[in-house]
Amino acid sequence: MSKLKKDWNILTAKEHHVIVNKGTEHPFSGDYNSFKGMGFFVCRRCEHPLYESDNKFDSGCGWPSFDHDFQGNVKRIPDADGMRIEIVCSNCEGHLGHVFEGERLTSKNVRHCVNSLSIRFISSQREG
Repeated sequence: MSKLKKDWNILTAKEHHVIVNKGTEHPFSGDYNSFKGMGFFVCRRCEHPLYESDNKFDSGCGWPSFDHDFQGNVKRIPDADGMRIEIVCSNCEGHLGHVFEGERLTSKNVRHCVNSLSIRFISSQREG
């Protein structure tokens, strides 16, 4: 499902700021913070699958939170601040957010704190 670079989606200025320039959207401002749909989330830039909706939880942090990703589809790299771990799409390396461990918010004890502008939801429910 992932796309070649030439086929990447065109980004708005806000999406470009977050995904390419590693920006952050304001807390509680994103479309997916309290979103509860059934399906999965893909990278907004290249449509690489990232998270299933079953792994989304309400952490209260102001950004969508996930405790598990599609294996190998989210890459962890040291953040420029030297204190956090950044998460990026493993296909296009677009900035998603940061990962935190040891907070004990779920049984998996991990939180992917993701910008809504970095992801897009694909519904698994049939229309009808």
